[in-house]
Amino acid sequence: MPLTINTILRNSSLNLRLVTPEAGDPAVETSVSWVHSSDLDDPTPFLDPGQLLLTDGTQFPVGDGPGELYSDYVARLVKHGISGLGFATQVIHGVLPPGLVEACRTHGLPLLEVPDRTPFIAVIRFVADLLAKEQNARSEWSLQAQRAIARAALRPDGLRSILAELERQLHGWVAMFDAAGNHILMPNNRPVPSSLMPGVTDAVRKSLDQGSRSVSQLTVDGEQITLQTLGRRHHLRGVLVLGAIEPLDPARTDIINSVIALASLALEQTRTLDTARRHLRAGVFEQLLAGSTDVAERTARQVWGRLPADPVVVTMAQPPGQGQNLLEALELLSDDHRGAVFYAQRNENVVVLAGSALQQKATVLLERYGATAGTSGETDFASLARALKEAERSLQRALELARPLVTFEEISRGGMLGLLHRDEAGSVARRLIEPLAKHDETEQTQLLPTVTAWLANNCVWDRTARQLGIHRHTLRNRIDAAGTVLGLNLDSLRDRLELFAAVEYLEER
Repeated sequence: MPLTINTILRNSSLNLRLVTPEAGDPAVETSVSWVHSSDLDDPTPFLDPGQLLLTDGTQFPVGDGPGELYSDYVARLVKHGISGLGFATQVIHGVLPPGLVEACRTHGLPLLEVPDRTPFIAVIRFVADLLAKEQNARSEWSLQAQRAIARAALRPDGLRSILAELERQLHGWVAMFDAAGNHILMPNNRPVPSSLMPGVTDAVRKSLDQGSRSVSQLTVDGEQITLQTLGRRHHLRGVLVLGAIEPLDPARTDIINSVIALASLALEQTRTLDTARRHLRAGVFEQLLAGSTDVAERTARQVWGRLPADPVVVTMAQPPGQGQNLLEALELLSDDHRGAVFYAQRNENVVVLAGSALQQKATVLLERYGATAGTSGETDFASLARALKEAERSLQRALELARPLVTFEEISRGGMLGLLHRDEAGSVARRLIEPLAKHDETEQTQLLPTVTAWLANNCVWDRTARQLGIHRHTLRNRIDAAGTVLGLNLDSLRDRLELFAAVEYLEER
């Protein structure tokens, strides 16, 4: 229980009297951090906020001085955060100066009368003893709480028991989120208030996206919460969230630090197992590619429950520079669906197998973690090698276009040029054609229409010349001039295709 002015007043041996405000006023419940005595006109440079100041009034004239003197004095104390003023009577002043009483009442500063038979040291000793007793009680509570948490860590469901014990000790709610930002439900824990969950989830995911260890406090829907990431830099394992708890003093902070250490240790102990599981995943995938589907399925059944039922979509993803959290998120997605989503590392990339029902979830997860991906068409395991090549081609195209995802359907629809019918090609096509359009406008030529007709006729000279009503040599001269203006060799198939793609795109628009 915090030490307050009321606590001091209730000690009858001190014989203190509350002058202002009235008993029961909230001001007398102000906490007191220490007691200090001073007769300086301005003692605030030597005081800390929250202290109770004692004075015998040497700084005031005997009798009653001007009201401004008392008002300025009390205003300085209030501005500095002093919790109350104790004034000794029958030492310098026979009674309390009326001006001081009025100033304390006006500024809302609790004023206590200290009789001459009560030395200041008695008040100071009483407060010191209470603070020491409180500190000892907090230390004992912290020790007992840490012992209870340590015992909880020895139970079979150690992590859940630790968090439940932390919640019991702090009298608030505790929530755990995994590395993907999903809320881990703890059966014995208090639920996070539903009104706070969207804000808490958003804050958790922002903390995870930063990829570094951090502690943050923020206000969500009027309630202050504390977030603590767990794990190592760029290898975060989750986030611990605390809410509806009292302000963190050293004792509570020690308990939270103990829980963080135990939870981090519990999570880190699973990292070696996770690594082994990922090596096993890579081996299972190679068995699938080699056609040993039976062996792969038996292995998967022992560890993950099953493999996805075909047909599946193969996704090849290139993780960002820090892809560890992506792998852990894929592991959690696989666990949530008991193997209906399968992933494996392959060289620097990640391969994901999922049925159409779960493909969207996998795609959203990859995009959230900043991966670039390409997908195949649906396939059975017998054609997995072909589908893997489709996914690789799609990934390569996604990297070229700087897009998060390209599907093989986009590539196969209309051939490789089907991808050009998108906004990504617009600026390139316009830049390529622009010199030709400007030349026609400046020189009053017909190079762009000529090139367009020539390409539309599959670069057949005679047919194009007849369509345009010009001589074959004139057509040849115009095409050569267009190539010179564009900086292209239109006798080259590659440059012809480059120009064809640009014209095709702009005509489609």
